[in-house]
Amino acid sequence: MDGEALLLSARLAAATTVLLLLIAVPLASWLTSTRRRWAVVVEAVVALPLVLPPTVMGYYLLVALGARSPLGRAWEDLTGSTLAFSFTGLLVASVLYSLPFAVQPLLVAFAAVDSRLLEASAVLGRGRIATLAHVVLPLSRAGLATAAVLTFAHTVGEFGVVLMVGGSIPGETRTASIAVYDSVQAFDYGEAARTSLVLLAFSLVVLTTTYALQRNRTRSWLPS
Repeated sequence: MDGEALLLSARLAAATTVLLLLIAVPLASWLTSTRRRWAVVVEAVVALPLVLPPTVMGYYLLVALGARSPLGRAWEDLTGSTLAFSFTGLLVASVLYSLPFAVQPLLVAFAAVDSRLLEASAVLGRGRIATLAHVVLPLSRAGLATAAVLTFAHTVGEFGVVLMVGGSIPGETRTASIAVYDSVQAFDYGEAARTSLVLLAFSLVVLTTTYALQRNRTRSWLPS
């Protein structure tokens, strides 16, 4: 079992989850409340990773983060290292690729909040940020947990995008899914089986947790 790759996947997934929740909460709040017509375009862009082939997205991200791109050159001038084929580049790619898995559960949870509570908060003089922090988020705990769990799990299971953007550098970009692929390529099926078993067990725990959260949220909506 490739412990180094598993730890790197966990580190990447944790960092991606934290960053995405910071991005997804205000984004989902805006998408839920806005009446602007072009908001559907934003929502479509957010959901794009769900239908776009990972290799296609990985290619565009590689071009955008590469040394020849403005972003890649600026990063190299600033830090002295490349953005592509690095953990930082992998983190950027993971945030973009897992964005819908954080935003979609929050959209559902925020939309389910009783509008009368939002109106009452506004009458009491609370602004949008205060209402989000003190009314919407406490009532959307299950949605927040689902977003965090799905984001973490999706990042752990990434393959196409991380392979395109990060390659397979041990200790830097070689995640668990890539380690399984490398083991199979090297005909080391025993190593591949051990790492795959850990990922399989993790996936089962994630799915069980997600369904439990959804069931508890459904029960909370039912009259007592």
